[in-house]
Order: sequence, then C-alpha cells, then structure tokens
Amino acid sequence: MLELKNVSFEVIGENASIGILKNIDLTIDDARLIAITGPNGGGKSTLAKIIAGIIKPTSGQILLDGQDITNMSITDRANAGISFAFQQPVRFKGVTVKDLIRLAAGKKLSTSSACDYLSEVGLCARDYINREVNASLSGGELKRIEIAMVIARGTKLSVFDEPEAGIDLWSFNNLIRVFEKLHKEIKGSIVIISHQERILNIADEIVVLSGGEITNVGTKSEILPELLNTAGSCKFYKGDN
Repeated sequence: MLELKNVSFEVIGENASIGILKNIDLTIDDARLIAITGPNGGGKSTLAKIIAGIIKPTSGQILLDGQDITNMSITDRANAGISFAFQQPVRFKGVTVKDLIRLAAGKKLSTSSACDYLSEVGLCARDYINREVNASLSGGELKRIEIAMVIARGTKLSVFDEPEAGIDLWSFNNLIRVFEKLHKEIKGSIVIISHQERILNIADEIVVLSGGEITNVGTKSEILPELLNTAGSCKFYKGDN
C-alpha cells in the first residue's frame, strides 16, 4: 500500500514560490488499478515523479507498506518495488532491447522469454530484440519497449505517465489489453496518468487532479460521467490516437 500524506511541491519563481502540488492526501491499496487524470498543468506528471522518487516533495510524507520512503532515491525506491515508465522514454546508445529487458527482469532471461515481453506490447520480437535503443527507434516504439520492461519487472507498484502518448491505434488497443492482463495477473498496484477515456474505463478508481489539488476520487461510474459532461474540465480521447 502506498500512502501520500499532506504532500506538497513548490518551485521558486522570480518573485515567489509556485505551488505545483498542494497538500495531497492519497492512499493506493494493493492490487488496484488507479487512473490519475485532470487538465493539463494540473500536477499529474509531477505527482508521478514524486511517487517514483525522481523529484522530492517540498513537504509531506510518503509511505510504502508502512515504510517512510520520502527521502529515498529513485534507485532505492526501484529496489523497494516501484517501477516508473516515462512519458518520454530515455534512449540508451550501445544498449540493446534484449539487454534492457533482462536488466529490468533482474534475473537470467532467455531470448525467447525476452521476446515474449515485446510481443505483449505489440512489437514483432525478431525485429526488435537485438536492436540498439537509440535514435533509430521512434517515440512510440520506445514507449512500448519501456512498458515491456515494466512488465518484466513485475513490481508491487508500477507507475505509467501517459502511456498512450505516441502510440498508434492498433498498439493502443493492445495496450489496453496489456493493462487489463497486468491488473488481473499481478498482485501489485498500477497507477496510470492519462486523459484517455478507455484507460479510465478499466480503472478501479479515478483520481482527479486539478490546480495541484485532488478535486475528486471515486469509481469510474461515479467520476467518468461528470468528467465527460463537464465542458473544458479535461481533454478526453475516444481511442483515435
């Protein structure tokens, strides 16, 4: 279980500090799929990075299974069981796709098993397994490879920052199936930052973040109708990426 208690994050502007997150209280129970949504600039990606340890909150406390991880580094949080998939994945010159998946799995992995993870995210394994993770790969390809890495890790908490970005329609449909399978088969929790209605529709719980504050939390039946009927509250897509 992940708990955020009174978490805030500020940046220093020219004349004053600017509050990006304001007194966030949030509990993510085990084996839950949580979607965090809201308008652009509302603090969603910042919250995801704080959970992963990429940035540290200005104030507040973060607990993972009762352990205070507020000041833990991203490496220590990864070792504690938190995975993070960036909105814009990183390229690794000189490293192959197979190397990354094996590293993510944290154990000896056959080429066949590594290929299985690529197939899960809609990539033809034989075309990618030995490719270098460099500029020859598109953003959408990198995104799918990174998601395959997170699947290979199988951690207690997996955080995805707008996984649909740069993904074509066929791959997006496959991505939905991947998240549904992950949710069904692993005991860990999944947190997805998204505007995409079809992703929100598979969530156990939706958290709405606006202006750096949580403005609503509830099931999809409680939250989705209000979001879709409120003009200008968020930008939603119907799967036509």
